[in-house]
Amino acid sequence: MDDDTDNHPEAHEAHDHAVVLGAGLAGLLAARALAQRFARVTVVERDELEDTGPAFRPGVPQSRHVHVLWSRGLEVMEGLLPGVTRELLAAGAALLESPRDFLWLSPADWFHPVPGSRILVGSRELIDWTVRREVLRDERIRIRSGSAATGLVAGADGRSVTGVRLREGGPLSARFVVDATGRTSRAPAWLAALGHPAPATTRYDSHLGYSSRYYEIPPDPARRWQGMYVQGRPDSPRGGVLVPLDDGRWLATLIGNGEHAPPTGDEEFLEYTRTLRTPALHDVLRDAKPLSSPTGFRSTANEWRHYERLDRWPAGFVVLGDAACRFNPVYGHGMTVAALAADALAGAIRGLAPREIAAAARRIQRRTAGAAEVAWQIATSEDMRYPGTEGPPPDQTAKVLQAYMARVIVGANADPEISRPFFGVLSLSASPTTLLSPGTVIRVLSKWRLPTVPETAAYPPHHHAPPDSGA
Repeated sequence: MDDDTDNHPEAHEAHDHAVVLGAGLAGLLAARALAQRFARVTVVERDELEDTGPAFRPGVPQSRHVHVLWSRGLEVMEGLLPGVTRELLAAGAALLESPRDFLWLSPADWFHPVPGSRILVGSRELIDWTVRREVLRDERIRIRSGSAATGLVAGADGRSVTGVRLREGGPLSARFVVDATGRTSRAPAWLAALGHPAPATTRYDSHLGYSSRYYEIPPDPARRWQGMYVQGRPDSPRGGVLVPLDDGRWLATLIGNGEHAPPTGDEEFLEYTRTLRTPALHDVLRDAKPLSSPTGFRSTANEWRHYERLDRWPAGFVVLGDAACRFNPVYGHGMTVAALAADALAGAIRGLAPREIAAAARRIQRRTAGAAEVAWQIATSEDMRYPGTEGPPPDQTAKVLQAYMARVIVGANADPEISRPFFGVLSLSASPTTLLSPGTVIRVLSKWRLPTVPETAAYPPHHHAPPDSGA
């Protein structure tokens, strides 16, 4: 899959050439968007990419933990890559209804089978490999793997980017460059080398940790659920997620904040599930066969590098996806926001010639940044509930909204009239203002109160508990 564009004579002609740095989901979908306006798009990826099937790679260390793609992200991805949903399902991903297909214990109570949202679940390796395969069906797009960018090439005017420097093979010229290298992005240093100031950064860190392990799914004809989600809360900051993957596997991800971060030892992993707010996850994993050792992940802070606020911005360059804004992954928004940013890029360049796209880079940067706003609001407002979270403290307005949202969640557990807008917002399909409509506010405040939830929650009455569970 390693295509060296420099082997082609036209590779040195930058007039109709775009370069995307990073072959993750944001980079692949950005390449697809750019191919609508550029004759050639080269994706530069540091990792060596396998074309024989899904495989772990160092550039996506979070891939061994639970991933979900909300309905809005899947719709946008399907618009960019028609048929990709079919291919994902054929490869082993699954479309589930959330919360109906889950045992889901929210901070308030168990969800009833209320209307919610579709989600796609599958291993991150499978999702990336399938999307990459579909993107490369476009002959205008090539991937140059095993090659790392070391800097930007400045134009003669000093106000534009005209390519990238590569660790191997020298400079690669382009009319337009997109940095989609994720958490490891070096764009601030690259821009500083061109005389641009560093962007302001907003950061919230709830010190959440992951630990994940694969299991063989044990047969159980009585099981009436597909996955499980046990949420933590400030007074009990431990949780866990269980989703089905291809080949009859479960992926279990344990979650904890600060000193409650989950362990990575084999025996300690199962023991941790005993300390959750419900015995449900422990009861299903105790007899399941582990297929791997636990793997940890700790890089979960919300961080927004505000490139969109800079007064000066070089033509021909945009920073996209996690390289610009990343979220606590526990809310499951990373892949959906990557798709929304690529869709915003596609909309911003529609009808423009390559030279016009380069000149519009500052406007494109601002437009793509907007794709992260709702996910950022959700992640940071929820993380601010935890007393150990580092970041700007909530103001009085934020505290009022937090109190209101706590009652929204109570209502969403059982009331279809509240669950519909709640999951519309959570899936990024609807504006947060949906939950502030007069009818919804009146219903929430008049009907739903914060309950006194016991420290340990029994199984929900509408689902099956395993024998000898004590439920």
